[in-house]
Amino acid sequence: MSLSDELAATLSPESLVVAAGRPPRTRDEPVNPPLVLSSTYFGTGPLGDGDRGYGRYSNPTWDPFEEALGQLEGADLPGLLYASGLAAVSSALSLVPAQGVLVMPSHSYAGSVTMATELAAKGFLELRTVDIADTGAVMAALAPAGGRAASMLWLESPTNPMLGIADMRTLTAAAHEAGAIVVTDNTFSTPLVQQPLSLGSDVVLHSVTKYLSGHSDVVLGALVTSDAGLRAALLHHRTIHGGIAGPFEAWLALRGLRTLALRIERSQASAQVLAERLNGHPRIAGIRFPGLASDPGHERAKAQMKGFGSILCIEVAPAAGRSGAEAADRMIRALHLWLPATSLGGVESLIERRRRHTAEPESVPDNLVRLSVGIENVEDLWADLEQALGTLDG
Repeated sequence: MSLSDELAATLSPESLVVAAGRPPRTRDEPVNPPLVLSSTYFGTGPLGDGDRGYGRYSNPTWDPFEEALGQLEGADLPGLLYASGLAAVSSALSLVPAQGVLVMPSHSYAGSVTMATELAAKGFLELRTVDIADTGAVMAALAPAGGRAASMLWLESPTNPMLGIADMRTLTAAAHEAGAIVVTDNTFSTPLVQQPLSLGSDVVLHSVTKYLSGHSDVVLGALVTSDAGLRAALLHHRTIHGGIAGPFEAWLALRGLRTLALRIERSQASAQVLAERLNGHPRIAGIRFPGLASDPGHERAKAQMKGFGSILCIEVAPAAGRSGAEAADRMIRALHLWLPATSLGGVESLIERRRRHTAEPESVPDNLVRLSVGIENVEDLWADLEQALGTLDG
């Protein structure tokens, strides 16, 4: 690729997200990386470093995205692209040694928690779940118990769906002191809002499906690290377990990545407006959004993030003889512009009541509604929410 790490370090994220991963500047060659569809590559004799060999090992269409994401996260190495966010989760969890201790947020992506819980049930690891916003509780979970200290600290900040904010610098330092590696799921924030490697994390995880690709049309995951040993272990796991990305999906993801800065700027600004208007609304029993000064994670978010993200959560109050969950469902059914669907981070605004998923823990309120703010006109989004909330009066 043509963009050196030295030049990348001088660029703003808004420029880097457009410039990274471009082909070399050769006359009459394309400015965009081509889509390569091949399962194998010419070659004889033993494979050496840098040889592609076979489509499960490498694909030229992965390289530009992996380079761009690594540079965006401030890593010294390219990222690794996976078939899905959960394929990346599986690869990251493979770094926990046999019977090792994993400390994970009690509120985090349900797929990650489910996978860790299943591994614990089979005896592969010990799982300790904790409120990641409670720094003292996390540090206690990292400490030896039964003779064993933590092997890995898994961070989400903000958490999914409760939007808890971890003290990233303090917790990564404590984890390293305990001998643990730190994996941070940065899907909600993206590298334009938060760079976990600079806050002490060893590995950064993304569901590329969400903000990075940005158009709700691919399913992909990614891991990023500056540690060559960790990257080699992750690459080996991807190769042997086969969680590889399709080249067309990788090509689409890089195309989507080019507009990330514009999409994040628009959706963050709209999320702030909507949160301020929903805060104190008579039909809203509670709101979670780190951009509100009243939010318990506000000061931490200001200290370690470059914005507050585009996800907010509301608790819908009981109304007209309906429980909060029933009122939330009625409100969602009354929406016209917002799309009732799972996932997040696309150009369209999505909304869902999280406890409709059986994997969501009972500690998530059954009336909690997660809003993923897209790039539509904020006044249109507000008008739709306002009219839907108004249907709860009758």
